[in-house]
Amino acid sequence: MGIIETVYGETDSRMKKSIENLKKEFSRIRTGRATPGLLDGITVDYYGSQMPVNQVATVSVPDARTIMVQPWEKSMVAPIEKAVQAANLGLNPQSDGNIIRLPIPALSEERRKELFKACKQMAEDGKVALRNIRRDSNDKLKKAEKDKLITPDASKKELDAIQKLTDRFVATVDEQLALKEKEIMEI
Repeated sequence: MGIIETVYGETDSRMKKSIENLKKEFSRIRTGRATPGLLDGITVDYYGSQMPVNQVATVSVPDARTIMVQPWEKSMVAPIEKAVQAANLGLNPQSDGNIIRLPIPALSEERRKELFKACKQMAEDGKVALRNIRRDSNDKLKKAEKDKLITPDASKKELDAIQKLTDRFVATVDEQLALKEKEIMEI
């Protein structure tokens, strides 16, 4: 495989990871709808090590406004409740000693705007990450051209291909932001 294919493949792979990361970040932003993804990133102390909630309990969504957490061990109920409160998601855990219910309150207009602003910042950070990946790839191609590994024509052609790839992924970031905005603003 030539240097051009290697650089293009690495760029594509890194940009895909960047988009996946953005989607994961977006899934942690609370909207008015219950999703198990809201608890992603919340860890709880489990016999001395930090474990994600979904690895010590079953997380389900019985209806659009409730998340239900059923710990596999009864002793985990209180630590999970504390972890959810400490995560500052605006959720108020309710427990019967076995199952924790997390009612999802409706969002105020002000809170929706704050959340969307945070999403816009995440999207902008995602675009910056994509541009950094593009710059790294362009630098590799320019170095290969300087070292006479590829011709100037091949380098220019590949730089254009990398730019088109970047444009495509930036458009994906914009699409994801638009979807998240719709989700946040939905009442």
